[in-house]
Amino acid sequence: MCRTIAELDHEITECRACPRLVAWREQVARDKRAAFRDETYWGRPVPSFGPGDARLLVVGLAPAAHGGNRTGRMFTGDRAADVLIAAMYRAGLANQPTSTHPDDGLRLLGTRVTAPVHCAPPDNKPTPGERDNCRHWLDTELQLLRPSVRAIVVLGGWGWQALFPALAESGWAVPKPRPKFGHGAHVTLASAVPAGAPLEVFGCYHPSQQNTFTGRLTPAMIEAVLVSAATAAGLRPRP
Repeated sequence: MCRTIAELDHEITECRACPRLVAWREQVARDKRAAFRDETYWGRPVPSFGPGDARLLVVGLAPAAHGGNRTGRMFTGDRAADVLIAAMYRAGLANQPTSTHPDDGLRLLGTRVTAPVHCAPPDNKPTPGERDNCRHWLDTELQLLRPSVRAIVVLGGWGWQALFPALAESGWAVPKPRPKFGHGAHVTLASAVPAGAPLEVFGCYHPSQQNTFTGRLTPAMIEAVLVSAATAAGLRPRP
């Protein structure tokens, strides 16, 4: 059990629990994409990013092969990052609208980004076993964030399904049947521990190219969910 967020972030980077993911992330780091051939890829599990006392948590799916797996930071250096961080900036949750590399000066404001799987998977599709292997990191993160976190935005149905068992394990009352995912979905979870705070959970389509290039998810749509979640978390989104 990690006792602090900083310890958790460090321990995640040392994980080698899933042989398929270890092999893939390291192969990608060796072969590289032509556009990044002069860069040194991270090629390891990608820790969460943001303050350890965040009031809002954004949950994705897994690092991108040439995004987080290259840069070593969640939602950094790929098209999904371009969309998400720009929307977070407009909502007042980031100090700048771009996330290109770990030394670019980006700070998340009252917000932390994480994923149920911390290694880049082939075809962006972790297996159920890989999801389950990684679950203890998410459980621990939620437990460490319990004193501060008041809202969560989940990007995509895969992340939604992965999150709710972790929420139940970490001290929130998850109804049965579990709430269904949808863009704009919103559910309030009561605390299952004495004197604990409730948690507001919001659904949002994932900012993948498949969604953004087709218009299924627009910048205004993701910004609206972020603003609602920031307000529920007690943050001050931009008007």
